[in-house]
Amino acid sequence: MTRPMTAIHSPLGRLRWTFADGLTLVGRELGRLRQEPGQIIAALAFPVIMVVLFGYVFGSAIPVPGGGDYREYLMPGLFAMVTFTAMQGVMGRMAADTSRGVMDRFRSMPMARLAVPFGHTGADTLIGLPLLAAMAGTGLLAGWQPHRGPIPAVEGFLLIMLARYALSWAGAYLGLLARNEQTVAQLVPLFLPITMTSNAFVPTDGMPRWLRFLADWNPVSALTAAARDLFGNPGTATSGHTAWPLAHPVAAVLLWSAALLVVFVPLTLRAYIRTGR
Repeated sequence: MTRPMTAIHSPLGRLRWTFADGLTLVGRELGRLRQEPGQIIAALAFPVIMVVLFGYVFGSAIPVPGGGDYREYLMPGLFAMVTFTAMQGVMGRMAADTSRGVMDRFRSMPMARLAVPFGHTGADTLIGLPLLAAMAGTGLLAGWQPHRGPIPAVEGFLLIMLARYALSWAGAYLGLLARNEQTVAQLVPLFLPITMTSNAFVPTDGMPRWLRFLADWNPVSALTAAARDLFGNPGTATSGHTAWPLAHPVAAVLLWSAALLVVFVPLTLRAYIRTGR
């Protein structure tokens, strides 16, 4: 309340105001997780379970295109799947704050309107870092490793985090629309077909033509292919008839991420302002 109003109304002042309030809410979300250690343990255990389940139980029965170890083929797909399903956490937290009246409290306070969704999405990105590290560590123990050197590997992880951040805005918008945690829980099974209809676990060559088209243009497939390319893992597309997102996966992920941000940042802000009216 002591901030000069002229400074707040200037473009740079509004940006600083939004960033400062957003960081405060990032700290709120991280503090809430510290009070619920069970969620952290479950989130860290999930990647380990997925690596063991798919890598060792299903791995011996699935051939890798062009040869190679299935667990090295699998890990980029698991990175992409966990990145996509992580938006469920943002959905749940946004819906919980809406149903409990927290959003109404925030709107009554002198804070930047974009700060609330910025805090939720920023916190989710920070939460994703240790989860990604846990999955990468499990993959290394299972025999996976990047083969193209440290710089492409870092680029691969940065691309995964960019996709997670863009998807978190979609999750924030859907959470505001859902308004309660029960509705979000009912939407969770809808994410499974999207992640499974991709090249994350099996090649798309054996799918029916219509299903292969959907799989090849699935953003999960683009992120998986980009990770395989940057990590140097088996399964990189080389055919001249490959769909554009799989032939240029890094560019496809960047375009998907930009499109998600352009669409869902204003939609989320609009939904936040209208919630409770």
